[in-house]
Amino acid sequence: MRKIISLFVALFLTLSSVQAENVTKTISSLINKDAVSVSVKDVSTGKEVYSLNKKSPMIPASTLKLVTSSASLNTLGADYEFSTKLYKSVNNDLYLKLCADPFLTSSDLKQLMSDAKDKNIFEPKNFYIDSSIFDNVEWGEGWQWDDEMNPLMPKFGAYNLDGNLIKIEITPGMQNMPPSILVKPFYPLTFMNLITTDITLDKNNISIVKDTNFSQNVYDAKGEIAKLENIKMPVPNLQRYFKLRLDDAIRGQKIEYYKGYQSAVLPTKNVYLVSSITHEISDAMNSILKTSNNLIAETVFKLAGAKWAEEKGSIANSLEMLKFYLGTMDIPTDDIKIVDGSGVSKNNIMTSDFMTDFLVAISKKDNFEDFKEYIPAPGEGTLKNRMLYFKNNLRAKTGTLSDTSAIAGYITSRKGNTYAFDIMINDAKTSSSDKKNIEEQILRQIYANY
Repeated sequence: MRKIISLFVALFLTLSSVQAENVTKTISSLINKDAVSVSVKDVSTGKEVYSLNKKSPMIPASTLKLVTSSASLNTLGADYEFSTKLYKSVNNDLYLKLCADPFLTSSDLKQLMSDAKDKNIFEPKNFYIDSSIFDNVEWGEGWQWDDEMNPLMPKFGAYNLDGNLIKIEITPGMQNMPPSILVKPFYPLTFMNLITTDITLDKNNISIVKDTNFSQNVYDAKGEIAKLENIKMPVPNLQRYFKLRLDDAIRGQKIEYYKGYQSAVLPTKNVYLVSSITHEISDAMNSILKTSNNLIAETVFKLAGAKWAEEKGSIANSLEMLKFYLGTMDIPTDDIKIVDGSGVSKNNIMTSDFMTDFLVAISKKDNFEDFKEYIPAPGEGTLKNRMLYFKNNLRAKTGTLSDTSAIAGYITSRKGNTYAFDIMINDAKTSSSDKKNIEEQILRQIYANY
């Protein structure tokens, strides 16, 4: 494969002087041309300068976040804040109004309860939680059941807390004996501990998988361990985890309440604000586009749908919001299918022609330069160790799934021309590293020759 890539680079050096047909033949020598979709358009004119299979339906992976986050930011506004609020009623009831804040932490809950104590709230009569901002769907359409242990794909919902992840701490025991397994902070999980301590090993060899033969919270832990290891895994039940951490916050402040938490919508009268925790939308945009955080992408997309529909957040509302947003820019959507906000689902279908049309269209918006700053440059986020050749001439969002690699964004050529581009490779036979190599070489030739 390396020899093929070297040939690819050499042939692409003459890109500026060959016909598009020759470029297509070159790609075909590397990989089945039907597995690649490329579109490059001049940002100033919208004119296409190169394409290959531009109308072929492909899986965009996380490059989809460019589309969904732009629509979400347009709907929510640049000054939007996630705000979790604690209220007290005249009847001495507490209401916690959730906003699905993806940055909310256990420490934030402790701060809310500390503020309550400072305002002499020691024995609330009842404690209600308002989670009405979202429906109860906590996973995206087409998310893979066997990825339930993947920390990059946690559930998401109104009860977002601590990134919806828990830490499994595994400590070696005596030689040939099982290690100890602790969940920090506490969450009720049961482990079939089949791990063996072997201090002679250079590194640990541990796997934790859900045991579907037992109850929901039983896991098989297998392998060998030589030193302490911490493993992060998604929270199985967001509401249960949230209430456990709220218990911790209340007990920590010695507030007398032991009755449990009821669900209720915050009353519009006879309540006053005790305290609130806020986080800015700009932090979310950086996390979505620079580090490709799926939890935050899904949450923000759903929040935008809720605001647009003026009702409870749902993926249906978010997709309608997105359809409206694309319609304002006259971008056809007949040849795409979008089912989530992050690109995790392989049910998402897109064409490179659609993506470059979209990138050209948003480049005309008044707030484009602000949005562009969220897209990683070489050396940032998912481009931390990639595309360094381009320095400040590239802003691009990457996407990776099994058998899929994609990259989309903006590149300014050596001649000073700026282009919107999209490259999607859906191929099971080519390695991930080779796919990424191909992407970079295509971009190098755009930079050098256009």
